[in-house]
Formats: sequence, C-alpha cells, structure tokens
Amino acid sequence: MDRDPTLWSATRQAAAIRAGQLTSTSLLEAQLDRIAALDPTLHAVVTLDADAARSEAAALDDLASGGRYQGPLHGLPVTIKDAIEVRGMRSTGGSATLGGHFPMVDAPAVSRLRRAGAVVMGKTNCPEWSADVQTYNRLFGTTNNPWDPSRTPGGSSGGAAAAVATGMTAFELGTDIGGSVRIPSAFCGICGHKPSYGLVPQRGYLDHPGGGTIDVDINVFGPLARSVEDLQLLLDVLAGPLDEDAVAWRLRLPPPRSTAPAEWRVATWDSHPDAPAAADVRTAVRAAGDVLAGAGARVSEDRPAVDMAESSAVFTALLMAAMSPSLEPADGEAFGGSHFAWLTHQERRQLLCRAWSDFFADHDALICPVAPVPAFPHQQEGTFMDRTLDVDGSSVPMAACVAWTGLVGVAGLPATVVPVSFSAGGLPVGVQVVGPRLEDRTPLAVASLLLERCGGWRPPPLP
Repeated sequence: MDRDPTLWSATRQAAAIRAGQLTSTSLLEAQLDRIAALDPTLHAVVTLDADAARSEAAALDDLASGGRYQGPLHGLPVTIKDAIEVRGMRSTGGSATLGGHFPMVDAPAVSRLRRAGAVVMGKTNCPEWSADVQTYNRLFGTTNNPWDPSRTPGGSSGGAAAAVATGMTAFELGTDIGGSVRIPSAFCGICGHKPSYGLVPQRGYLDHPGGGTIDVDINVFGPLARSVEDLQLLLDVLAGPLDEDAVAWRLRLPPPRSTAPAEWRVATWDSHPDAPAAADVRTAVRAAGDVLAGAGARVSEDRPAVDMAESSAVFTALLMAAMSPSLEPADGEAFGGSHFAWLTHQERRQLLCRAWSDFFADHDALICPVAPVPAFPHQQEGTFMDRTLDVDGSSVPMAACVAWTGLVGVAGLPATVVPVSFSAGGLPVGVQVVGPRLEDRTPLAVASLLLERCGGWRPPPLP
C-alpha cells in the first residue's frame, strides 16, 4: 500500500505533488488504471472524461514546474457524486429523466474544489434522486461493496464510497439527507463527515428535474476520504457562505474544544429499543468508548434528553417534505404535507435542538451507531418501505437503517464517521462521532484520535 499513491490519503498525495515526488498526471493515470481494473466489478464510476482531466492535470503540472500551485488540493484527480452538478459533465441524479443533462455551471461546492486545485475526472453512482440506502438505478445499474460485491456499499453516496475505498479517486464529494455520506462510509470502511446543516452550500443538488436552485431541508454536502486529516482539509475548502452572501457574511469555525483527550467528555450510546443495532455494531461503539477512555477521555453512558420516537417522527415528516419534489406534483403534495404541517414539525424540531444543545453543554462528543448492521446483501425486490433487515436474527424494517443517522441529521448536527472494527464476517464497522452544532472541528478531532488508535484506514481485499 505504501508504494501505491492511489491508496495514500489525499493530504499525502497533495504533499507529494508539492514536493515534486508525484505529478498530477501520473496520479491521474494511476487512478484511471484502477478504474479500468476494478470498476467492472464495482460499477461505481458512471461518467468519465479522461481527456479533459488529462488536459487539466497537465496544466497544473506546468504550474507546479514553475513553483506555482492552484491551492491545497493542487493536482488531485477526483470524482463527484452524480447527484451534484458538474460543468459540462453528464449529471443525472441517478435518474434517466436527466440522462442527457450537462450543466452549464458547477455546483458552488464543486467550484471550490476546482479553485483549490482539484481535477474533476468523473461522476459516481447513486440511487435515483438519492432516495435509498443502497446504490442502484435503471440508468447505470448496481454498485457493489468493495469488501463483498454481493453486498451494497450503502446509499446514497455508494459509488463515492466505493471509489474512495479502492483508490479510484483522491476523495469524494457526497450528499447526506438521511445518512447518505455516513452509511456508505461505514459500509465501505472509509471516513466521512456530515457537516453542520448550512455550513457547505448545497446548490446544484439534483433531487428532481429542475432541482439544484434551493437549499434542501436537512440535506448537506460532505466529503468522503481515507483519513480524518483529509476531511479536515476538505471542510476548510468547502465551508462558507455562497458567494452572493459572502458580501456580508463570513464563516469562522471554532477550533476543537480541546485537543487533549484527557479534557474530552464523551458519551457512548450503543442501542435503543426504537433503534436496533446488531451485536457487531454495539461492540464497535463500546470499543470506541474504551479506546477514548484509554487515551484519557472521560467516557460515560449519558444520554441527551431526546425521545427517540419523537425524533424519528419529526425526522420522517421533515424528510418526506424535503424529498417530495422528486415525485409527480399531486403525489408530492400528498407526500410532503402542508406548509402548516411543516411549521408544526419545525417547532417540534426546535425542542429537539434545544435538548441537544443542553447535552453538549456538558459533553463534547457522542459515539453512536451509523446503521443497525454492517453492509447487507443487495435487496432490490419491492420498495424501500417493504424491505427488511436481519438484525441478529430479528427482522426489522429497512427504514431502521436511518434511525441513528436521522436522529443526528434532523437537529443539523455534525457527525464524523470512522471505521473502528470488523464484523464477525470480516466487514468494516464504523461509528458516528457526533458533535455540537457548528463545532465540526470537535468531532473531527475526536474521530482523528479514534481512527489512529483503531489502526487507520485499510484497503479492501481487491487487486
């Protein structure tokens, strides 16, 4: 792994380019070779513009030869989730309806990556309108998990996670409304960060024909990578107001509450009757707590004063409203509810947010599951609402897959996912490190130490 730059962290790749040890062109070619070798099995990359990427990489190499660099991501070839608009590149949202959609401009977040020096070479698969915890659609087919192709990589940023896990891209930009960055990160054994709501512009998000012009409730754009250091770097590039708002607004994220583990106050929450979790998942949460306690952190089993059933009900109602534009107008109105209903749920959400705020007055982070199980076998019969999961021999609705992610997402909290252990079947198991709203650097700091103490990122067993 140490000799293969495609498996290095993005931070290390960028440093090697600046040191003259690596060129953008050589890294791009190595990643294109990996795509050619691995993607026939994984089906993660759905659009590729190698010629344009080669031209951009060569131009950046010319800059570097003169001692000039575009930015902190100079020369890094990357893919972008297909739910995000990329200028001049087919961007479909996983729907055949947009099979011929070639945006005229980049989503603002993509523009920021380009300004920082990234080379956008392609797009990765997602379910139609990002509306599943698996990744498949009629346009591009099924994306497979790199740890076991018979299983899902998760959704909806499943193609993104599979590409990162296998070194086909330096990093990825995904979206997360119900866990779409966090679940694939956990299932594929990589790192992912769901920023606080509103921190990263989400214009250019394709969740319906004509979409991308407004901010979608609960939804965020977030990075997927092979190290927490990468997530921190990418958050610095991505976060901030839209250009038109930057006339008056500035973002100043606070530093971590502490970088000394002995000063951290961490709670673990591994199970709840309304949010089942398999033994492998519960073990991972407890193991994460033990690792942090071993580093000197004060670890408890304290809980926020949040009713799980109430939180789930509010999340579900607001999620349905947020996703309703992807339906036909009549169905969307019935699915999404009235504005009066939305305001009522918004009031209920504010009570949940207040409870979380009170909790984080005395705690710096919460460790909890991402999903109730590790990556599960592909299930495409019926609908999302019909399907079930096997949780240690018990059948539970597949909707339980978003119980823990929805708990966090509905309150707009930041959460960093890192792999901490493996299941009895050899699949990676990740946990969420949840932090206080707009204090993203705190869960990132905790997650960084956790990843380091748990052995770091490991490549899946593919050639």
